[in-house]
Amino acid sequence: MKTITLKTDDTFFNKVSNLAKELHLSKSELIRRSVAEYETVMIRRKMKEQFKIASLNVRKTNTKINDEFEHTIHDGLSDV
Repeated sequence: MKTITLKTDDTFFNKVSNLAKELHLSKSELIRRSVAEYETVMIRRKMKEQFKIASLNVRKTNTKINDEFEHTIHDGLSDV
């Protein structure tokens, strides 16, 4: 395993220490799990944004197609 050195203030250190004790984890394991969870959250946010962009693109394309059909609705037909 590799080592990462982290400088922090007392408040953050105490939060990490207390939470690690409460969860029966080492500080290192708590931080590893926290980073992994944060990575998952970031991936989900990125995917959500990509879905949003794709959805908006589909909406634009559908609007364009609907507009094209709207102009052809009476082509070759007479009102009866």
